[in-house]
Amino acid sequence: MAAQSFAYRCTIYWEDTDAGGVVYYANYLKFMERCRTEWLRALGIDQLRLRSERGLQFAVANVAVDFLQPALLNDEILVTAELVRLGGATIHFKQAIWREERQLIDATARVACLDSGTLKARAIPKDLFTEWRNAQ
Repeated sequence: MAAQSFAYRCTIYWEDTDAGGVVYYANYLKFMERCRTEWLRALGIDQLRLRSERGLQFAVANVAVDFLQPALLNDEILVTAELVRLGGATIHFKQAIWREERQLIDATARVACLDSGTLKARAIPKDLFTEWRNAQ
């Protein structure tokens, strides 16, 4: 079982950057999303199955990002996600992006659990909630 904190490594490709070889700011959100998705996979949670079998899905409700330093073409980065708090229908994460020992991004994300049919907030099922609490 994955722990409360999770890390995901990736390489910066040409498609991630602007004409100057600097990561385009919106792509940091993609890297953070991938990290949270891989965290769920490490917990054995398949998001497609959650939607098809249980009628729920997740969506970002809020994200705040401090851009400390840029990532550059060919950089190897480490994207982290730390589960900070579980609410009834929300998951709060602290996220960061690193290049070696240098922090590039400091962020928080609040992810909401939604009913797939109505796209309205829905309580996180107790079995998932318990599994995540135990991972803390």
